[in-house]
Amino acid sequence: MEYRRTAVIKLKTPDGADSLLRETVEQFKHCANTASEWCWHGDDGHHVTSKAKAERELYDRLRDETDLTANLVQKGIRRAVEATKSGVSRLERGESTSQPHFSADSVVYDKRSATFHRDHVSLSTPDGRVECDYILPDDSETPPTKYVSKDDYEFRMGHLQYRNGDWYLHASMRKVEEDTEPDTEHRTVLGVDLGVNNIAVASTGTFWSANEFNHWNREYEKRRGSLGQCGSREAHENIERIGRKAEGRFTISLHTVANELIREAVENECSHIVFEDLTHIRENVPDATWHHQWAFRRLYGYVEYKADEHGLEVVQVDPRNTSKRCSTCGFTHDENRHQGSFECQQCGYENHADYNAAKNIGLQYLRRRQNAGDGGAPVDVRLNRGTLNVSGEYVPPASTEA
Repeated sequence: MEYRRTAVIKLKTPDGADSLLRETVEQFKHCANTASEWCWHGDDGHHVTSKAKAERELYDRLRDETDLTANLVQKGIRRAVEATKSGVSRLERGESTSQPHFSADSVVYDKRSATFHRDHVSLSTPDGRVECDYILPDDSETPPTKYVSKDDYEFRMGHLQYRNGDWYLHASMRKVEEDTEPDTEHRTVLGVDLGVNNIAVASTGTFWSANEFNHWNREYEKRRGSLGQCGSREAHENIERIGRKAEGRFTISLHTVANELIREAVENECSHIVFEDLTHIRENVPDATWHHQWAFRRLYGYVEYKADEHGLEVVQVDPRNTSKRCSTCGFTHDENRHQGSFECQQCGYENHADYNAAKNIGLQYLRRRQNAGDGGAPVDVRLNRGTLNVSGEYVPPASTEA
């Protein structure tokens, strides 16, 4: 099993290092913006989204124009290619956008351009390396100390960022644990449905509305569209600032939903949180914009890494027919669902369509466990009161009477 964490570490820079890191940032942005200009317009009038092609064209030139190591030049080019890919996807969806411009003070480091230690990091600059100590909380169980100080978490890469006069390293870390013997203990799962009107609905009947997300998404798109028509450098920088502001707002909101989903699972004594597989989310939720798809994936990621702290496991299941299937009798038909309402054409069961889907997502995991090669373990889906087993049988909550 693999666990991923991002440790945000404040750095203590030695004398003289600040100017070197600033120069690194400026030269890295030069690489990214030069590559963005070339990728966006291309040498044949088409956008370039091939990393190999961009590196063949730009690598030697940018090595001559900067004092960065080969690895940092490549990282700058690749950052521009990824941003160009994102812009092309927006154009294909008929949305307004413009050439990416990089103004944020950040640099991407991996193990070839940085050496990560448990108490400091060595970073490549245009004039050799600088070593920066970590400033960490004293409590060994408080992030980021919890991850940085433990050998079982491995450094993968890091984003150096300059904010409000200080340098920070956003270190991507990974821990891999060998799978133990098959789990035969009883499992209780919380099914979670993701959607456009409700960002998440749990099988316990708890809803998280997407109204605020949708409102601010429309507002930011309006602002970006208006600025995109200007075409000036200042407009591009304002678009980038709006993008960062929007992402910040949405990130806080999604963290809140993730925390509440974890709390819902803990309070209902669940062992697993079950989501639908997000691989084909565009087909499964046809009304979802790319903003919703981004939010679904980000929310899943937040829940996945937060769950580990509470001993919960997060899994995905095949979402086919979860919106059309009756969670009571199992009858599946296109006519069962009418927008936000669900009414089974066979047994007459009625409920909110997203709530019915959340129960089905939990039941999908039950059926998968029932067919597991190891024989599986008993599994129930947690509802707002009681549980539902794989046979569709409702089990009421235990009596509290003496």
